[in-house]
Amino acid sequence: MRFDTIITNGTVVHANKTEKADVGIVGEKIAAVGKGLAKKARGKGKNNGDGPRIIDAKGHYVIPGGVDVHVHLALPFCGTTSSDDYNTGTRAAARGGVTTLIDFAIPYGEESLQQAVDNWHAKADGKACIDYTFHVAVTKWNQHKHQMADMVKKGFPTFKQFMIYEREGWQADDAAIFGALEKCRELDAMLLIHAESSRVLDELIARHHNEEEMKRLGARLHAVTRPNFIEAEAIQRAVTWAEVTGGRLYVVHMSTAEGTEIIRAAHKRGLENVFAETCAQYLVLDDSLFDGPDGHLYGCCPQIKKKPDQKRLWRGLRDDTVCAVSTDTCTFTREQKAMWQGDWTKIPMGMPGLETLLPIVYTHGVLKDRLSVNEFVDKCCTAPARIMGLGDRKGQINKGYDADIAIIHPKKKIKVDHAQMETNADWSPYQGWNLAGFSRTTLSRGKVIVDDYKFCGQNGWGKWLPRETAGRM
Repeated sequence: MRFDTIITNGTVVHANKTEKADVGIVGEKIAAVGKGLAKKARGKGKNNGDGPRIIDAKGHYVIPGGVDVHVHLALPFCGTTSSDDYNTGTRAAARGGVTTLIDFAIPYGEESLQQAVDNWHAKADGKACIDYTFHVAVTKWNQHKHQMADMVKKGFPTFKQFMIYEREGWQADDAAIFGALEKCRELDAMLLIHAESSRVLDELIARHHNEEEMKRLGARLHAVTRPNFIEAEAIQRAVTWAEVTGGRLYVVHMSTAEGTEIIRAAHKRGLENVFAETCAQYLVLDDSLFDGPDGHLYGCCPQIKKKPDQKRLWRGLRDDTVCAVSTDTCTFTREQKAMWQGDWTKIPMGMPGLETLLPIVYTHGVLKDRLSVNEFVDKCCTAPARIMGLGDRKGQINKGYDADIAIIHPKKKIKVDHAQMETNADWSPYQGWNLAGFSRTTLSRGKVIVDDYKFCGQNGWGKWLPRETAGRM
């Protein structure tokens, strides 16, 4: 067989095994995984220069490209728009070894689901450097429930509801969530839930929203008004509705030990229709950061919690309670974050993360013996692709799959410096951290888009990915 590209001398890491093998690529697809592919190809085309491109991965892991199933690019939110768009955001993803992302198409005002999808396509078209698709947010239940079937037919089998954000016009009540889970069961689709208990959260915010406390506690009030039970109670409700309806549920950005225990208990009861992800920041950051002079930069929803929560989430990844790690990337610059002016309720919520997803999980998971290298691949590549309906083409290094590949050094560390990164952020939550796991070479559908740790791809290379179903392992 003639290959266009061969990755040789590397250690190929799958979710369930590790092997010394070459990877042969034809066009945009993986055509073979096996020993000696490069050796067999050497000499062919030696005199006429038409032999395959050889990429030497000696001393490196060859892993599937990362799949970040939870990002927000160019999102209008909190009175501004997130600063990473489909140019800088996908360039950052590529440098971090992420080759597929899923954003959220959110209707504004009285927009239909189709209008929301059209808006997000317009953001991505001609800009995206890696492949992408969208979850579709259901924000007006009585209107949007009649449009969900059409979205599934058009390749969007994942929907999102928010238990909070009434001010943004996004909030769903229990009846809407119950109904959406029923509809997802009917349509072979899956519902993603932002789980926080809004009424109690609003009450706590009102109690502490005064000049004296804001002056004294500053960004610390973000944590004061979001104790762990705000998330845990909401997850419990969502799991209850999933159990009753049989609809598939995916809890996004789970941040608490209590939430993890609820998901674990659901799995022990045999609920195979309940999934939960966490995000990189909840695994390595804690709420002591709110006490610093830049505490407001770390505002995100849900907020970063405490070290015991980190420990339980890591255990949850290892025992499959937590199925994936994403980022919830929603980048705001220092100037945008400064809009808070001392009022924590006005912080643009979110942080940059696409460029550091794999390095954070690899460094603090694999190198600290919290995860095996195979579990790392599973949680960042294979499982998220499979759960979101992309498991037939993404997240694995196997014949017939898209040639989405990241080549990473097992130990080489790079110091995080926002000024040297692709993200359009003038700060990083991990500034100065030494992280391994950055991609030396990234391939997207067979095309090299990162070489020697530098982005070399092109806008418009990324394709939209239609899907048929979701929520099946």
